[in-house]
Amino acid sequence: MKLGLIGLPGSGKSTLFEALTGRAPEARLRGEDSLAAVKAPDSRVDALSRIYEPEKTIYARVNYMLPGKSQGAADASKTADLMAGIRDCDALIHVIRNHGGFGFEPPGPAADFAECDQELALADLIVAEKRMERLALDRKRGKPVNEIERSLLEKSLVLLEKGLPLRRDPGIALAKELRGFAFLSAKPMLALFNNEDGDPDSPDMGGDFQEESVAISGKLEQELAQMSDEDARDFLKEFDISETARDRVIELSYRLLGLISFFTVGKDEVRAWTVKDGDSALEAAGAIHTDIQKGFIRAEVLSCDDLMEAGSYAEAQKKGKTRLEGKTYIVKDGDIVHFRFNV
Repeated sequence: MKLGLIGLPGSGKSTLFEALTGRAPEARLRGEDSLAAVKAPDSRVDALSRIYEPEKTIYARVNYMLPGKSQGAADASKTADLMAGIRDCDALIHVIRNHGGFGFEPPGPAADFAECDQELALADLIVAEKRMERLALDRKRGKPVNEIERSLLEKSLVLLEKGLPLRRDPGIALAKELRGFAFLSAKPMLALFNNEDGDPDSPDMGGDFQEESVAISGKLEQELAQMSDEDARDFLKEFDISETARDRVIELSYRLLGLISFFTVGKDEVRAWTVKDGDSALEAAGAIHTDIQKGFIRAEVLSCDDLMEAGSYAEAQKKGKTRLEGKTYIVKDGDIVHFRFNV
C-alpha cells in the first residue's frame, strides 16, 4: 500500500509525513520525493509471534510518499508540487490546515480542500482531453477505437469540466479501461485535518463533503514520533490518548482501500500479508509467490481467533477448527493460511 500526501502550502504535509513515518523529509528540500515505509501495527501478529517464537516476525508495510517541493518561480501554482510522483499511489492523504498561528490567516479548511481537489480534477481534465483528441484522430485514420474507453472518458469529462473528482462516480473511478491513466481525482482519499493542540474535532465542511476523514494535531504527533517507545506509551497514557495518529491513519487507510490481512506462521517466520477484501485463496497465494499460485492444491485455513482460544495449532486441529479450502475460497481478515502446492 502506497499513500501520497497532498495539500496546499502551509497545510503541514512535511510535519505529518514526519509524524506518520518518524523520518524528516530531507529529500523534499532538494526537490525530490520523500519515501518511507512503516510497519502496520497488528496485535494478532504480536500474539502469533509469542506462540511460535519465530526467527523472524514480519508486519505488513505501509509506504508514504511526499512529493518534492517545486523549484519553479515564486508565482508558480500553489499546488504545482502535488502532481509529480503521486499517480502511482494507491490512495491520497489530503492534509488540510485547521489551525491558526503567527503568519497564518484564519483557517479555511472547506475552501482549501476545494481548491486542491479542483487542481487534481484539472490535471485529470488535461489528460482526458488529450486522450480524446488521440481517439478522434485514430478514428479519422480508420484505426479501431475502444468504444468502452471512449464512453468512459466522455463521462469523465462531464465531471471534470465541473471541477468534480472522478471518485464521485465509482463506475468511472474503478473502471479497468481507465486504470492506465492513473487519474488523480479517481483515487480514494483520506482527509486529514491538521488541528491545533487540544482540538480533537473535525471542522464543518458542508453537506457536499463525502470523504473519510480524521482530525489530529500534527505538531504533537510529530513530537510523539520522535520519542522512544517507552516515552511514547507514558505520553499517551498521561494525555489519555488511546492510539497515535499513525495507527489511526493506517487503520482508516486499510478501510478506505478495502484491504485485509491474513497470516502465515511457523518457527522460521510469522508474517502478515495484505490482500483485497474479497480476494480468493488463489489470489492470496499469488501475493506470497507466483509459484505457489501456479501450483496451488489446497489451503489449510484456521481463524486467528480460534487459534488463540485453542492455545496451539495442534489443539485447534483436535477441536476441528482447521479446514481445507479450494481456489475459490474467499480469504477472511485474520485467517491463518498454509498453502499446499506443487511446482
